[in-house]
Amino acid sequence: MEGITFYTNWEVALQQALQGLIDNPVGTKIASMITMLGEEAVMIVILGFLYWCYDKEFGKYIGRMIVCGLTWNPMLKNVVLRRRPYFDHENIKILKPVNSKADIYDIAEQGYSFPSGHSTNSAIAYGGMPAYKKGNKVLLVIGIVMPLLVGISRVMLGAHYVTDVLCGWAMGAAIIFLLSFLQKKIENENILDMIIVVVTLPGIFFCKTTDYFTGLGLMIGFFLSIPFEKKFVNFQPTKSIVRIVLRLAGGFAIYFGVNTLLKMPFSKEFLDSAQIGAYLVRTLRYGIIAFLMLGVYPMAFDKIGVKKE
Repeated sequence: MEGITFYTNWEVALQQALQGLIDNPVGTKIASMITMLGEEAVMIVILGFLYWCYDKEFGKYIGRMIVCGLTWNPMLKNVVLRRRPYFDHENIKILKPVNSKADIYDIAEQGYSFPSGHSTNSAIAYGGMPAYKKGNKVLLVIGIVMPLLVGISRVMLGAHYVTDVLCGWAMGAAIIFLLSFLQKKIENENILDMIIVVVTLPGIFFCKTTDYFTGLGLMIGFFLSIPFEKKFVNFQPTKSIVRIVLRLAGGFAIYFGVNTLLKMPFSKEFLDSAQIGAYLVRTLRYGIIAFLMLGVYPMAFDKIGVKKE
């Protein structure tokens, strides 16, 4: 195990008390379901629904923030290097590891603790909605309640200290305000995206966890897909339930199918290793997936669901 240990007594005591509330199969299951609302897969569902179905510009607005959160949060984690609470406190259990297939003490797979990625993601995805749709009271409630629930669940499940969650929320709010400001000041979105990538790329030289390289791939693929779709596809959103379901189902089929296909040329040992080559392959893999899902896949939208409708 690597990393740095620091904490305050009050947050350890509070975490123990909160974890005691769910230290049973039902409580753990509920907290695990809530925490999933801040995970990468749910972020992709939200982005897919907004971008493919509801409002393309809304989707790009939220998507740009999501990919920043998925990379900037791990960059900060790899600077602070804070160990997760269950590493150093025997009376704190990890009830839902970040990667259930890996060793719970494998930092490369489980990631560092500060700040909480789930809290950042949920603050961005749910808090960004009322920032775009100003005056919508329903979205405002969602933007407050959902990050709150996700953050509390991270403490209850033993994955983060309270201060990890507080700073995760703060980071999500900062990304919303920063990108909202920049998108108003920089009219050319391609220039804005280039600036974001340049700011993000230095993480290649010091990040030692897979979450950064996953996020970097998604970021690059997302930014490349925007001008491609605008020039060659220019699909339209839909209100049809049939088309919405089919678009989302097709998108997830591509996500899992292409991800599996792109892993095939490499051994599991290589992909799971902490080599820079494995990290870059991961970045390339997720970059291709994002580009195909957001840039190429919408070419099929005019045909999907037509006969059923």
